[in-house]
Amino acid sequence: MRPALDHVATGTLFGVALNYQGLLESRLDEFQQPPYQKPPVKPVLFIKTPNTRNGHGQPVVYPKGVEHLQPGPALGVVIGKSASRVRAEDAMAHVAGYVIVNEFSLPEESYYRPAVKAKCRDGFCPIGPEFVPAAQIQDPHTLTLKLFVNGELRQENTTANLVRGIPQLIEEISDFMTLHEGDVLITGTPEGRVDVQPGDLVEVEISGLGRLANTVVAE
Repeated sequence: MRPALDHVATGTLFGVALNYQGLLESRLDEFQQPPYQKPPVKPVLFIKTPNTRNGHGQPVVYPKGVEHLQPGPALGVVIGKSASRVRAEDAMAHVAGYVIVNEFSLPEESYYRPAVKAKCRDGFCPIGPEFVPAAQIQDPHTLTLKLFVNGELRQENTTANLVRGIPQLIEEISDFMTLHEGDVLITGTPEGRVDVQPGDLVEVEISGLGRLANTVVAE
């Protein structure tokens, strides 16, 4: 029997921007311009604040006064025991399991400085539908992610295209901060984000993890 999601994924939600090869490559020209001069050399992190937490089957509010709302299919990695300065070769021992995350966001002008107003609206981080223990996923770096809007496939990618895999993420993040039991690493959203509107049924499917479904509603 799988542990209940709300008993294991209880900690901080850490997002990682630009962690798909196609997305990073699409921005390379931009990163050669001031003030950046080069692509990021470390994970670009952001936090989904507690108010963003949402669940399977729950509504996602389309805020008043915005022109675009974009879902973001992502693999969530649930930390099972505290990780501080963990080496990559030891990192997977700190993983309890996996969840589907739909990392909703408003369009952003800067990937280097993810905007709180874009990322942290109420209910902008559905998680679910359930927690899948690590032992039940043979290789988390070969999973297919699919995004459906009203039953239509709108986005597809694979965790094989992550810029930084799970062990490297845990190593680089735990080098400067402790990851605690229950924390969730949102490993990144692929290129090709789409717009959704009030009334849309938005579903994220990840092989072996099920399908997370939410309906967009007007504020």
